[in-house]
Amino acid sequence: MQTTSNYERRGDTALLYLNNPPVNALGRESRTELADNLQRALDDLEIKTIVVAGAGKMFCGGADIKAFNTHASRAEPSSRAIMKQIEAATKPVIAAIHGNALGLGLELAMACHYRVAASDAKLGLPEVKLGLLPGGGGTQRLPRLVGVEAALTMITEGEPVDATKARQLGLVDEIIEGDLAAGAVEFARRTAARREHPVASRRSVSAERSNEIVVVARAEFARRKRGFQAPRECIACIEAAVTLPFDEGLKFERERFDVLVKGFESKALRHLFFAERAAAKIADVPENTPTRPIRQVAVLGAGTMGGGIAMCCANAGIPVLLLEAKPEALERGLSTIGKNYASTVAKGRIAQAEADRRMGLIRGTLDYARVGDADLVVEAVFEDMGVKKEVFSRLDAICKAGAILATNTSRLDINQIAGFTSRPQDVIGLHFFSPANVMRLVEVVRGKATSAEVIASSMKLARQIKKLPVLVSVCDGFVGNRMVAQYAREAEFLLEEGATPQQVDGALYDFGLAMGRFAMSDLAGLDISWASRKRLASTRRPELRYSKVADRICELGRFGQKTGAGFYRYEPGSRTPIPDPEIGKLIIDCATQAGIERRTITNEEIIERTIYALVNESAKILEEGIAQRASDIDLIYVNGYGFPAWRGGPTFHADTVGLDKVYARVCEFEQRHGEYWRPAPLLKRLAQTGKTFSQREQAARQPRAEVHRYA
Repeated sequence: MQTTSNYERRGDTALLYLNNPPVNALGRESRTELADNLQRALDDLEIKTIVVAGAGKMFCGGADIKAFNTHASRAEPSSRAIMKQIEAATKPVIAAIHGNALGLGLELAMACHYRVAASDAKLGLPEVKLGLLPGGGGTQRLPRLVGVEAALTMITEGEPVDATKARQLGLVDEIIEGDLAAGAVEFARRTAARREHPVASRRSVSAERSNEIVVVARAEFARRKRGFQAPRECIACIEAAVTLPFDEGLKFERERFDVLVKGFESKALRHLFFAERAAAKIADVPENTPTRPIRQVAVLGAGTMGGGIAMCCANAGIPVLLLEAKPEALERGLSTIGKNYASTVAKGRIAQAEADRRMGLIRGTLDYARVGDADLVVEAVFEDMGVKKEVFSRLDAICKAGAILATNTSRLDINQIAGFTSRPQDVIGLHFFSPANVMRLVEVVRGKATSAEVIASSMKLARQIKKLPVLVSVCDGFVGNRMVAQYAREAEFLLEEGATPQQVDGALYDFGLAMGRFAMSDLAGLDISWASRKRLASTRRPELRYSKVADRICELGRFGQKTGAGFYRYEPGSRTPIPDPEIGKLIIDCATQAGIERRTITNEEIIERTIYALVNESAKILEEGIAQRASDIDLIYVNGYGFPAWRGGPTFHADTVGLDKVYARVCEFEQRHGEYWRPAPLLKRLAQTGKTFSQREQAARQPRAEVHRYA
């Protein structure tokens, strides 16, 4: 049986290796074996120094997330007991860090007397990303080692620092080039003769400016992390490190951790954590499916979307050819890209040299023939099937064999587009979200003929350019826009029934969405969805209710922020929505013409009508096989549509409310509002059997034990 902690002796130094692949997680067995090996080294009179290191690719990625709220997480020896064992040691204990030291891994290292690191090491406390705080003394030791301000940044942002930054902060004592184990042993021998060794828990925290720093941090996170509890608790624990003795601060940290780990927010964020890993698994595309090399990308269209896609590729070091039909459009597109990079430099996010390198990877052209050598072509032109036919027929004629032909369409039929070529197996949808260089989500849309190789290659590329790919199948609007159509329908019906745009938006904002329905529509541009409604008008069943509010607004030339008016009006140069009495009159006119009696609408009804519309449509999408799993839908809605991550996505939220309660309200809405609210058979089945969306897919998803780590 393989041990999870190896013991090696080098002269008078004991090397203790964490050996729990793939990331040396500190689970119950590894804690037990590490504690035993520590005691073995402490009891050996010939051992003068102890080095704790990690086998394989990293020092330690943290704790096993799956063990949270289980007996295994509470079993002795606890991680805190091991840290006390280290701090009480009469022999110096040195953490030798390579790869990642994250979460509980870094907390273990901070309990050691010294820390040395390889130059490629990354150190961080990412617990806040899972709705948690560092529960192994991290909020108490880190401020004592690096100060309140740096500790606040590391803990509340959850981002790791590299070895150089860690050395500057005082988190690392020495950076070792070359053989880390040999360097750590040499460092240990140099410290052996010291009479005393530093212990983080015995240090004091400088109180200078700490109150001011904490106040600023609270205000900043109230604005940037609206609705999230974990950052507030992290700040409170760091404040405790300043005001309380170490042991009392440690007790406070544990109390707040226990509250968070049992709370809804952490469960929701852990759901999304595992959902991202599940999204990479495709039932009929094995992990060993060959992928095509993508060394050169061509993007058709230098507008907002095409330019953003080009930036994504260039940011990942992939050369891009940006094609436009007219010189002025190409010049405008390249200029916008240049301004975006200049803004990033001005904010200090990248150096000018890096911006120049990325910009140099993007070449503009007006010559279609140059696209022929690309390994991947992404079409981002006008959303019209006639235009798509012209583009893909042309690409079919000029692109080399094996090139992947992708469309960025947000709702058009990929199968029809593939039919414009002689190679439908090479055609796929890559639906980026605007702005593409910022938004993380990509819906990867498989057609009926799309090959497994093209799917695997597209998923891999999306990850390479730092995107979150979620595979979906073909239907109008795919997953995200198909669902948002139901949400938008109910929001507009609510206007006619008695609500105002600001009431609907306010209720949704308070629920946690980044923006309300109507403010978001104004931002995106009302003309885009209007064009889609006109395209689908002939398929609309006349007996079903249809709100003309949005159409009437567009007929007035009000397309949102770009025209200074939409559902709201906007002052020149401002994005702040201002309620407009003219829209109020227009809504009442539409309601009167439709014979709708207006009434008082509660915020609770607004949330149920809009959010449960998403849930019911999710169930239909799952039964039709448009999405692989409920958690994929949650990823799409959280990362593409501003659904609050701390609620876990529409299906997770419904599970939390209780599918029996959701189903009962959907049935009530069907009786009151008709066919639109016919319950999805899957929703009915799950509600009546006491199951949840998550339980439906648990049997099919059995990933390896995951740990709390930064990826």
